[in-house]
Amino acid sequence: MKKYIVAGLLVWMPLAVTVWVLLWVLGLMDGVFDWLLIAASAVLPLSAQAGLDDLRKIPFLSVLVMVAGLLLTGVFAANVLGQWWLRQWDRLMGRIPIVKSIYSSVKQVSDTLFSSSGNAFREAVLVQYPRAGSWTIAFVTGRPGGEVATQLGGGEHVSLYVPTTPNPTSGFFLMVPRADVVPLQMSVDEALKYIISMGVVAPPPPVAAPVAPLPLRNRAG
Repeated sequence: MKKYIVAGLLVWMPLAVTVWVLLWVLGLMDGVFDWLLIAASAVLPLSAQAGLDDLRKIPFLSVLVMVAGLLLTGVFAANVLGQWWLRQWDRLMGRIPIVKSIYSSVKQVSDTLFSSSGNAFREAVLVQYPRAGSWTIAFVTGRPGGEVATQLGGGEHVSLYVPTTPNPTSGFFLMVPRADVVPLQMSVDEALKYIISMGVVAPPPPVAAPVAPLPLRNRAG
């Protein structure tokens, strides 16, 4: 009986977790959409209140509005005029005390993670952590710079993100010599699955490169 319960749990657990994540994202979008409707009701006349209330009753309208908003924002940011406005906005946010520290930090991290030209989370490696002889999977996020790179001295160093399991959104930031990490052939997605599953879902072994046949004269020799 225990075996059948575990088998049923393995069937339903992935679906349940997927539905839970989707419902959480949908709830977040509904919250943002409700905030937009509240802001609109504060500036629109009373005659428009009934129409705003009807919008709240349309299912999945918040998802469509958020996707459309992101799409339009991306189109606007991709042209010359949009880039100019974004530079003005960044300059304005950079002049506000306290806000500039948070905004600039989040912007740098998001640009690094989501930009197509960035190098963050593009390589999975093995590193000895938290002690010598104990290995874990980490992701290369770049190279140390500024004063940190000067203090580290000679030799190439890399910046690593060591995620925790089963929640990879938290982890540790390390700076180690490049010679102390072992590159992996697995993709970042495969490494994340390996971490989230606590080592249960192991990626397939790398395919060995085919050996080129020897020339005929070497075979004869």
